[in-house]
Amino acid sequence: MSKSVEDPKKAGALIVSGHAEGLKKAIALLEEFNLPLGLLPLENVVELGYVKSTGYIWITQAKPIQHQFKLIGNLVSYATEINGYLAKNAISKLSGVKAKELFIWANVNEISLGDPSAGKIHFKAFGGIAKIFPVEAFATGQ
Repeated sequence: MSKSVEDPKKAGALIVSGHAEGLKKAIALLEEFNLPLGLLPLENVVELGYVKSTGYIWITQAKPIQHQFKLIGNLVSYATEINGYLAKNAISKLSGVKAKELFIWANVNEISLGDPSAGKIHFKAFGGIAKIFPVEAFATGQ
């Protein structure tokens, strides 16, 4: 994979390669932005890029994965490229993440904690679908 930064959103990015470094940086960013550390259960990270000035992040994995969050019983799909904008307690304009609701997959486009002391995390999808779960369900990717 080429490391050239052609997308203007990626200009000025810090880019790390490889699973160990990518996972380490992803966890550090989740921690920095006060998001649950298990929110992105990544496997085989190829590249992670982060633009500090805008909050834009992208993560490329070798293949798409699905993860079952046991505490809430939800299946979530993570594409080979996940991207969005990090802000304190939130990820906006998210793409590459889908949650299974009944028999359909809904594209998750926003995740936020709202009031972090409430212990709830909010997920929004296109079409007005919204769900609220306990933060501990995403503490370690359970």
